[in-house]
Amino acid sequence: MAFNHNDHYHPLLLKQIPEGAGTALDVGCGSGRFARRLAGRGLEVDAIDSSLEAIEVARSIPGSVRYEQADIALAELPSGRYDFVSCLASIHHVPFETVSLLRGSLAPGGVLAILGCYRESTPADYATSLCAVPVNAVARLLSRTGAKEEEMVVAKAVMTLPEIKAEAATLLPGAVIRRLLFWRYLLVYRG
Repeated sequence: MAFNHNDHYHPLLLKQIPEGAGTALDVGCGSGRFARRLAGRGLEVDAIDSSLEAIEVARSIPGSVRYEQADIALAELPSGRYDFVSCLASIHHVPFETVSLLRGSLAPGGVLAILGCYRESTPADYATSLCAVPVNAVARLLSRTGAKEEEMVVAKAVMTLPEIKAEAATLLPGAVIRRLLFWRYLLVYRG
């Protein structure tokens, strides 16, 4: 498997699953790789993606995950259903306010974990990127296996990390956000 920034952070995201969790929602699931990892942990998993092609690929791989093609910004999610909601590199495809919908789908004590992309704007952003470039190059060289990389819908992030933190303070009070090395941030909200 070729090096993938989102896949690199799967172990970090899996650590955010709350104790005793039974249900999960994976938003922007793509081919379902992370959703299947959640199911492998014994969770009952619903997964959605706006791309019909991605959902068809995900459904073609055996497993117990329920896949649905939907636009998360317009989806009607059940209130209080999920113990864990993950959103990998997809929240920047929709208005950030969509996190309120995700928050509403959390069961009491549930966790929302967003692996997000942001637009660089601060000296710390540029310094992190400068450090990430050589590490990224080495990781890509070491992971070359001849495997074809998964094609993903790519959208440029428009919000900066300070803007994300400000919005999250209002929409997800108490959320913890930290910058990660490979042009990502981790937002963790505990309901």
